[in-house]
Amino acid sequence: MRTLASIVAVLVTVLALGSPLNAQSSHAAPQSAIDAALQQHTTSEAADRAAVLRLLERTEVQAIAGDVGLDLRRAKDAVGTLDASELAGLASQARQAEEGLAGGQSRITISTTLIVIALLVLILIIVAVD
Repeated sequence: MRTLASIVAVLVTVLALGSPLNAQSSHAAPQSAIDAALQQHTTSEAADRAAVLRLLERTEVQAIAGDVGLDLRRAKDAVGTLDASELAGLASQARQAEEGLAGGQSRITISTTLIVIALLVLILIIVAVD
């Protein structure tokens, strides 16, 4: 009986220690895939921030902000504090506005102006709430 208890104790110990060791060695995804996903996420956020900042640097946007009385310096500072979902939405709007201003258009259409104003106001509201 004592031998059987010893064998069961050894077996339970081996099984208890074997499972965590096995779990540590196998991953659902390789480390390279995890690193690539993190790099892509970081790159896309940087591209979104650059798109918003690029729009805020345009002279047309600066003129609109001056006419409306919005502080672009504060808006530019706020771009760095936006989370990923807010940033993605603003970047999409910024890219639309840039497309409307691209190609040497000499005047700003009403829809582009509204996008720019909405973008600026949204950035300032987000900063004010935080």
